[in-house]
Amino acid sequence: MDETPRPPAALTIAGSDSGGAAGLQADLRTFLTCGVHGLVAVTAVTVQNTLGVHDRTDIPAPIVAGQIEAVATDMGVQAAKTGMLASAGIIRAVAQACDAAGIGGEVPFVVDPVAASMHGHPLFDGAGLDALREELLPRATVLTPNLDEVRLLTGIKVTGRDEMRAAAVALHALGPRYVLVKSGHLRTDPECVDLLYDGTTFVELPGPRYATRHTHGAGDAMASALTAGLARGMPVPEAARFGKAYVTNAVRHSYPMGAEVGPVSAFWRLAPE
Repeated sequence: MDETPRPPAALTIAGSDSGGAAGLQADLRTFLTCGVHGLVAVTAVTVQNTLGVHDRTDIPAPIVAGQIEAVATDMGVQAAKTGMLASAGIIRAVAQACDAAGIGGEVPFVVDPVAASMHGHPLFDGAGLDALREELLPRATVLTPNLDEVRLLTGIKVTGRDEMRAAAVALHALGPRYVLVKSGHLRTDPECVDLLYDGTTFVELPGPRYATRHTHGAGDAMASALTAGLARGMPVPEAARFGKAYVTNAVRHSYPMGAEVGPVSAFWRLAPE
């Protein structure tokens, strides 16, 4: 019996969402539907549903680093991304483990700076924010903040597209090779136009803004689809467009689940029976 060819592998370094809408669950679902094998380093376990984050336990930093080392040395990683990193100690351990695995060097590294849940619950403190700026942003191939995370990282409150450009410049100065500013929270704009910046050129990634409140996990889906594209060998601009197309369809096909905000959908990528 012939063996099936090995698919590319992408690593998510993220927290678990018991509601299955965001976090590593969203990343793995996206990786699968984008044709990439998903690897995991769990950073935290949350007690979470559509009503909010009710509790959490952080994974010890050496265990997080050990997960990265285990999969990188045995299975190989073609691209990696971060999600919720929980603490400054975990961030530093992730940076060291990624350096050892070549992640952020030859291996593309997407940093999704998840600083708060969609309900506003903080996911790390000021020390964690400083560690994120100092340890991970200079290692990032692509930084993918939403507008709340832009404000936390730069102090810039984005209310329009001109401020998105200023924010992208400020974020690029912190060290990532590319910045992709996500505009989903810019409700005053009738379109959803994300912005990619490489230090020289701005590229707008336009898309429709759908009239739905079910957008839980949209940021995770976009960042992980972008990561999957990089794992498949796409250059960053192409991978960013791939991620934008993925999340646009995921929001278009989002569905209700639970009492509050439901998840974006990966089902649109599955062939009908």
